[in-house]
Amino acid sequence: MSFTSINPANETLIQEIDAWDDERTQHALDHAARTASVWAAETQDTRAGRLRDAAGVLRDRRDKLARLMTTEMGKLISEARAEIDKCALTCDFYAQHAAGFLADEPIDTDAGKSYVAYQPLGVVLAIMPWNFPFWQVFRFAAPALAAGNVCLLKHASNVSLCALAIEDVFQDAGFPDGAFTTLLVDTDRIGGIIEDPRVRAVTLTGSEPAGRSVAGIAGAHLKKTVLELGGSDAFVVLDDADLELTVENAVKSRFQNAGQSCIAAKRFIVTPGIAEDFLEHFREAVLALEPGDPLEESTSLAPMARGDLRDGLHEQVRDALERGATAVTGCAPIDGRGFFYCASILDGVKPDMRAFTEELFGPVATVIRAQNEQDALNIANESPFGLGGSVWTRDADRGERLARRLECGAAFVNGLVKSDPRLPFGGVKHSGYGRELSRHGIREFVNAKSVWIH
Repeated sequence: MSFTSINPANETLIQEIDAWDDERTQHALDHAARTASVWAAETQDTRAGRLRDAAGVLRDRRDKLARLMTTEMGKLISEARAEIDKCALTCDFYAQHAAGFLADEPIDTDAGKSYVAYQPLGVVLAIMPWNFPFWQVFRFAAPALAAGNVCLLKHASNVSLCALAIEDVFQDAGFPDGAFTTLLVDTDRIGGIIEDPRVRAVTLTGSEPAGRSVAGIAGAHLKKTVLELGGSDAFVVLDDADLELTVENAVKSRFQNAGQSCIAAKRFIVTPGIAEDFLEHFREAVLALEPGDPLEESTSLAPMARGDLRDGLHEQVRDALERGATAVTGCAPIDGRGFFYCASILDGVKPDMRAFTEELFGPVATVIRAQNEQDALNIANESPFGLGGSVWTRDADRGERLARRLECGAAFVNGLVKSDPRLPFGGVKHSGYGRELSRHGIREFVNAKSVWIH
């Protein structure tokens, strides 16, 4: 088998890379396991220094890596540059704070001395998606490496060049050989790698079925997992919302990365007093989005990453239309080369439609009419997903009260949901478990060891 990279904007072949055989895979696992003991013994200052160097490499190669990301995955070049910047920022964040997050924690007991020590687990396998091909990896790798673990990456097959470029970043930043390794292996071999005793823990960002499979295999072998799965984030617009601010962020949250983001706003739940005004202004803003070459600065709507993803999205849209939803704008693929889909709004989405219960992973916004604030909250929490959500109102206290009642891992008031290295990131319900980022993320893959001394 080979891994094929295709430019989503024009469907041209970029490169094919042969998958590894078993011998090469076993060598990588052996090498990672040997490196784990060496890296774990390094001082926190040494690890921090390597992370700062990685941040420097990312900034030096910013334009080159952004162009690679746009060409291989399809995102707007401005968004790709911002993604590289965020990766560098996160490396710097853990270089600065890891020592404090992992410092021994004194505990007053009957001992002469007792404390909790946070120690690395060893080899951690990361199974990562294509939609943020650099950020998803660095969000895991920076804290894992700072904690003294080593990383194996199984990236999505359509972004293999990005995966190899990430490995180069860590190598050129001075990390020991084997501290970060990209595995070019078929998906059907992942189960065996998870089972391998050299692998101590697994993290996955991906679909719900993939999460169930990985968690099942890891659980059978008593290995720690962190899962960040799908999301269908609620964007709750109350009658007193600032219309200009709300619409601006509605467009940004739904259509950045061509809508291919787990934490994108997907369900726009609006109360009666603002529904018509919101929809009118939202429609005008969405119509202004311009599809085109994502390498051009003037383009504001990127292609979807693959043709099959676009086809699947359109099936969900057709289901909604056939069951009575209204196409406010778009709701169709764009003819021509490239995997483009119109920036779209579906109004009148109801519980019997796939668009109500399923995640729409593309540039389609679903508008759901609520009777009042309590009904909006009920609709927001009706979803099986619980990754993020936002509330829009001029009354910050009202927004905070509602945000606290949203069943999700991150709730924002008058701001779009985003990840931040200073805050924990993750979901509840079918959106997964465990946390990335902040001090919570770095402690997911460590042994919290109690030490008691007479």
